[in-house]
Amino acid sequence: MKLSDFLNSINYTKEDIFEEDVEYASKEYPPFVVNRCLSYFPDTILHANAMNQYHLLDNRVQYDYLRHSIRTRKRFSKWAKAEKSKDLDVVKKYYGYSNKRAEEALDILSDSDIEKMRSEMYEGGSKTKSSK
Repeated sequence: MKLSDFLNSINYTKEDIFEEDVEYASKEYPPFVVNRCLSYFPDTILHANAMNQYHLLDNRVQYDYLRHSIRTRKRFSKWAKAEKSKDLDVVKKYYGYSNKRAEEALDILSDSDIEKMRSEMYEGGSKTKSSK
C-alpha cells in the first residue's frame, strides 16, 4: 500500500482499506504524513490538527476518523520546500559555515559584501560561449 492509497480513500473513494488486512494496513499507515498532506487545505486542517493532538490513538482509529469526517473532494498539493539561495551557498563556501550559521550571517551582510565574496571566490572560466 502506498500513501496515495490512504489519501484517496480518505479524500475521495471512502473505501475501507483496513478491511482486507488489518495488521498490514495498520503497519503501513503513516499518520504523521497523512496529517501533513491534509494540513494544506482549509477544510481539512482542523481534522489533521485533531489527529496530531491525539497521536497516541491507534492507526485504525485515526484513519476511520479522517475517512468519516472529511467531505469527499479531490485534493492535490505539492510539498512545501525551502527555497535555495545562491547567496547562502556563497557565504557557506566563503566562511565554511553550516546552513544555520550562514543564514544568520546573511542577515548581517550587505549585497556588496556578498558580491565581494563572490568575486574573490571566482575561479575563472568563461561566462559566455564564444562562437568560432
